[in-house]
Amino acid sequence: MKEFELKNTDPEDIEDILVKVEDSFDIKFADNELAHVQTFGEICDHIKNKIQLDHTDDCTTQQAFYKLRSSLISALQVDKEKITADSLLADLLPRQIRKSKIKQIEQDLGFKLSLLRPAHYVTGFLVLLLLTSLVGLAFVWQFALAGLGLSIGGLWLATKTGNELDLKTVGQLAKKMTRENYIKSRRNPKTYNDNEIEKVLTDWFSNDLVIDKSKLTREARLT
Repeated sequence: MKEFELKNTDPEDIEDILVKVEDSFDIKFADNELAHVQTFGEICDHIKNKIQLDHTDDCTTQQAFYKLRSSLISALQVDKEKITADSLLADLLPRQIRKSKIKQIEQDLGFKLSLLRPAHYVTGFLVLLLLTSLVGLAFVWQFALAGLGLSIGGLWLATKTGNELDLKTVGQLAKKMTRENYIKSRRNPKTYNDNEIEKVLTDWFSNDLVIDKSKLTREARLT
């Protein structure tokens, strides 16, 4: 079977993930620091070695859930028994109070959740307008430029004002917190669990690059 190669993925997409990795694990890559890295396993090992914190054998997702539950209780004034990993975010955060309550929760947690998005039909229309305008540059450039401005401005505005939940359950949000805000999601931000890092990175690459996890072996090549 042909070995799966991440090098077939847009390098900019991988770079975007690495920027997020820096924020999540509170690390910083120097220029060309990863030039020697050739496989997914090597990049996982390199990132683990950069995290200069004490190792503790505990579950970050569980700790993220407890932090999230505490923030939800404070924001929504509900009993903790009503908030489980399977609780639906749409039930806890009705549309009319969604934005204000998420902002309150984010302030309590100390980081953004990036939980809201525009409706799919809105982004779909604006992306179609953008593509049509790009093609139109070769024909009627004046109208095409107007379309480009409208679509780009519309996408920006839709992203700012979107009120659709990007996840379904509290448990899914806790996993997102673990991935995107690993250190801040832990009970003690001066510790980490070495055994979790590769799994978190696998989830991240799989989610952002739309890659089947089974293909993200340690031997999957980046170069």
